[in-house]
Amino acid sequence: MKKTTLRMFPETKLAKFQTLQIGNNCAVHSIVAAIELLTEVKLDPAAIIQEINRIWWQGRFYRLAPNWAITPPLQVRLLRYLAKKYQLPLTAKMLHLSPEVLRATAEAEDLASLVTIYWWFGKAPSIYYMNQSKNFNATKGASGHTMLFAAFDPEHYSGELQTPWGFINSWVNSGTGLFWMEDTAFRKMWGIPIPRWGRNATVVISIKDGEQF
Repeated sequence: MKKTTLRMFPETKLAKFQTLQIGNNCAVHSIVAAIELLTEVKLDPAAIIQEINRIWWQGRFYRLAPNWAITPPLQVRLLRYLAKKYQLPLTAKMLHLSPEVLRATAEAEDLASLVTIYWWFGKAPSIYYMNQSKNFNATKGASGHTMLFAAFDPEHYSGELQTPWGFINSWVNSGTGLFWMEDTAFRKMWGIPIPRWGRNATVVISIKDGEQF
C-alpha cells in the first residue's frame, strides 16, 4: 500500500491546520480544519463553540447538550449550518466507509473525512505525536474523539511501533507534525458499533462544485 496524504501536502503543512481544543470540542476543531483545508477560509473554533452552546437553548441542536459531544450526524448538521452561514461551497454526509476506502479519500482534491473513534473504560487506544514513542491518549475513562483523516503511510513509525494512520488532531496548536495510530487499534476503535450510527461512521465533507463522492 502506497503512502498518501490529503492534497499531497507534506506532514508539516497538514499540521498547520491543527488548533488546540479546550473542553469537549474536538469535532468543532476537526470541522474548522476541514473547512480551511478545502476552502482556505479560516474560522474561529471558539466563536463557533460559543454560538452552538447558546443556540442550543433556542432549540437549534448542533451538539447533544451545551459543552457536550457532537456525534457524527450532528457534525453533518453543523457543517451544513456553517456552510450556509458563511456561504461556503461545501456539503457533508455521513457514510460508513471501509479503511481501504477511507485511505483512498485522501487522494481526492475535493474531500475531507472526519472519523470518530470510541473506547470503553481502561481501553483507550494509543495515539502518538509524529515519531514520538509517548502515548498522548493515556486516559482511563470511556470516551470518543473526532479527528480529520490526513495521511496513510505504511512506513511511518512512532518509536518502534508501526503507526500508518495519520490525523489532524486538536491536541496541539499548529505544531510540526500529525498524530498517528497503529493499524489494528484504529480499525478496532473506529469499528465499534455505536447505536444509531453504526460502525466506521465517517463524515465526508466535499466541495459542492467539485466531483461528488
